[in-house]
Amino acid sequence: MGDAQTGNGNDATRPLREDIRFLGGVLGDTIRDHEGAEVFDLVEKVRVEAFRVRREEVRRSAVAEMLAGVEIGVALPLIRAFSYFVLLANLAEDIQRDRRRAAHESAGEAPQDSSLAATYRKLDAAGVRGERVAELLADALVSPVITAHPTETRRRTVFDTQTRITELMRQRQRAPESEQARLDLEIRRQVLTLWRTALIRLSRLRIQDEIAVGLRYYELTLLDVIPAINADVRAALWSRWPEQALLPKPILRTGSWIGGDRDGNPFVTAEVVRTAAGQAAGVAFGRYLRDLVQVEKTLALSARLVPVTPAVRALAEAGYPDPATFADEPYRRALYGIRARLTATARGALTAVGGGNSDGGQVSAATASADPVAAIDSRMREFIALGAEDATAAAGVRPYATPQELLDDLAAVDASLRASGDGLLADDRLAVLRHTVEAFGFHLQGLDMRQNSETHEQVVAELLAWSGVHPDYPSLPEADRVRLLTGELRTRRPLLGPHARLSDLAAKELGIIRAAAEVVATLGAEAVPNYIISMCTSVSDLLEAALLLKEGGLLDPGTAGSEPCCPAGIVPLFETIEDLAAGASTLAAALAVPEYRSLVAARGMRQEVMLGYSDSNKDGGYLAANWALYRAELDLVDLAREHGIRLRLFHGRGGTVGRGGGRSYDAILAQPAGAVRGSLRLTEQGEVIAAKYAEHGSAHRNLESLIAGTLESTLLDVEGLGADAEPSYALMDDLAARARAAYAQLVHETPGFVEYFRQSTPVAEVGDLNIGSRPASRKPTSSVSDLRAIPWVMSWSQARVMLPGWYGTGTALEEWVDGDPDRLARLSDLYRRWPFFRTVMSNLAQVMAKSDLAIAARYADLVDDIALRERIFGMIEAEHARTVAMHAAITGNDHLLADNPSLAESIRNRFPYLEPLNQMQVELLRRLRGGDDSELVKRGILLTMNGLATALRNSG
Repeated sequence: MGDAQTGNGNDATRPLREDIRFLGGVLGDTIRDHEGAEVFDLVEKVRVEAFRVRREEVRRSAVAEMLAGVEIGVALPLIRAFSYFVLLANLAEDIQRDRRRAAHESAGEAPQDSSLAATYRKLDAAGVRGERVAELLADALVSPVITAHPTETRRRTVFDTQTRITELMRQRQRAPESEQARLDLEIRRQVLTLWRTALIRLSRLRIQDEIAVGLRYYELTLLDVIPAINADVRAALWSRWPEQALLPKPILRTGSWIGGDRDGNPFVTAEVVRTAAGQAAGVAFGRYLRDLVQVEKTLALSARLVPVTPAVRALAEAGYPDPATFADEPYRRALYGIRARLTATARGALTAVGGGNSDGGQVSAATASADPVAAIDSRMREFIALGAEDATAAAGVRPYATPQELLDDLAAVDASLRASGDGLLADDRLAVLRHTVEAFGFHLQGLDMRQNSETHEQVVAELLAWSGVHPDYPSLPEADRVRLLTGELRTRRPLLGPHARLSDLAAKELGIIRAAAEVVATLGAEAVPNYIISMCTSVSDLLEAALLLKEGGLLDPGTAGSEPCCPAGIVPLFETIEDLAAGASTLAAALAVPEYRSLVAARGMRQEVMLGYSDSNKDGGYLAANWALYRAELDLVDLAREHGIRLRLFHGRGGTVGRGGGRSYDAILAQPAGAVRGSLRLTEQGEVIAAKYAEHGSAHRNLESLIAGTLESTLLDVEGLGADAEPSYALMDDLAARARAAYAQLVHETPGFVEYFRQSTPVAEVGDLNIGSRPASRKPTSSVSDLRAIPWVMSWSQARVMLPGWYGTGTALEEWVDGDPDRLARLSDLYRRWPFFRTVMSNLAQVMAKSDLAIAARYADLVDDIALRERIFGMIEAEHARTVAMHAAITGNDHLLADNPSLAESIRNRFPYLEPLNQMQVELLRRLRGGDDSELVKRGILLTMNGLATALRNSG
């Protein structure tokens, strides 16, 4: 068992094939030993037949016929077997990528695109002037924002065991023969652990769990990798333009939505906000205190041998309380004093953002402890305690007011070491600590707040009615709303007194904002940097958010003699295609309101705008959504130029192509000129987070690629259209309109489409997968428009249709070309020259390569209405064929993945294992819908969903 029968035997892929064969063999042995010969034999027969199906040696129905009627007690271990085959194949592929990368580097070949080394070569060749670099990077920021959007189906236990197997396999490939037996035994032990571990959760994730999952990536990689990259980038840019004061702040800083995004999530409360911020701060303080202990140990330099500066002498005198201890070791005494001050800072901060457990069970019991430090992990408490003597010392010292005060003390130590010629010591652990504090402050990550504009309107209406300002705010026309809201934003007078009685919704919303204000007061403005408005369509939507921030203490409108202050930037989120088209005019109208423009001015004329990929795709389809986003960016860039604002775009990208996924580096280069300008934020969601940030090497490569793309888009002409820009835009306008019409004809206009979707995909079962705290729908409705983008995309992925990633594109391209070879040549030329169009076509090909309409037809058979089934599936088949044909005609490639051989190889390795998972899912869905609603059948369906999500690697 385990012979993947991959590829055609070339030497480059032999190690991968051997790894897959070895791991598959270990898993097979485990199954035989613990499930018996009957299960093992069936798994083996199905595996062999699945590979024969993929090689087209037998009918596509062969596997389905083998699994028809299989007893559920046998079906469950079979599903688990193929789920683990896929997981282990993924692991082997990751190791193979590392091998290839190492071979590429050892061969001395030119650095690959998306690496910073390649970017620096391009910048050197372009000869960019230093003044231009300083201007464009004046507000530089690259910020991946971790969200809790739930498409990561693996449990943490499974994830951790997989990580251990990966490390053992890496040791195995370089270990001497004498070590092989020991490593093989340990791998077998870990595979047995996997087999004995439940794949799916029995209960839904709580927000507390999501917070913990998000923070674990800091301990795994981000606390190490981000400071190192920041230091390297700064050094590289300074060496090229030494006369410019480039990157005064670290370019790479992280954000999070987990605990602050309450759009559609009723479980986010004020206590959750405090918990999220407090636990993040605890991770930062814990790392700093641990590192300070290490720096203190390494700098036991004697005053008899090394002179110190007056600044360090003063720190030493204020440091260790016993003057006889470390009497001639000023650095140790100074660092002890710094550590004592930081301990006091940590205790004060965690006390301020601590609190009780009033969240209805969504926050862990640890948070309810009387000790605010109980909100963070045991390692943090260990470093906070620092022993009885240290705790006593910390109680009497002055805490740091800001991270900069801490950095100033560390800088004094650094300067003293360099003054005595000991810069080599300064460049070691002390330098790492300084870079870490620079990147993460006291807050670790910026916690974004998000809420829907509809909720804002309800709460504002209630506040205005309670205060007597206006009894029926929702009835006002837009102009009157703006007049009323701006009037309130001119005064510091609150709308509510201390005894106001509010609805649960209004009390909760204001409580959340007040909690955010407490976090800002304690941890600094960067702790809550943004307030995002979902479904923002008007100026009043922006002003309503501003009024709530004012009422909750996050906005001070100032007086006639003072400027307003709003530490959290107000960020409109434009999501639907119509809202994207109107986004620039909406923002222009807001900037024409003096009260709003003054808020932007108070933030250095910086305005962030978020662009939604998911809802625009669900609204208009793949091509129309991608072009609507590009057009919106063009309009916003023009607006920023006209109004003198610094625009920062925040891309709400998901893991799948249908939700904005794809290679981040390519996506950044595919932005229009002027859209990046040194600043970029983007969401990282679901299973993509683990794929990118669970291991040091992958975290470094992915973060490096974000900066590489940002620098190239900012400093080089990557669009490359020149005078051909406007004609190309007009061509895309035409294509997008045609694609949207084709998509709408199926999704929005075909009678019975929603029923087809519900019956032919496992959308109803996605909500039972227990992979996130949010409900699957915004409202209790069966409408596509109210369904969240994740279950929409994930359901089509499970059924192997992948419809959100391509539908409508083939019709648009075919209609526009209309058999004209000159028009086809025009599209081929754009594919070669224009990063946007090339990326659109490449991502489309990737998602279509993961589709399988023969399997999709089995899901279509679940639809009761035969006429409906044949009509809609016929439309899907015809559009799929058109899209594949047009992709080949435009790109000149003879197959979809001609430009992506690594993904093609991956599909050869993994996709035979998908065949039985899909066929088993259809079989169990048929049983469930036929009346067998037993717990084991339901569990089997969820197991197949987990396995398929693992295999596809970006399922939602």
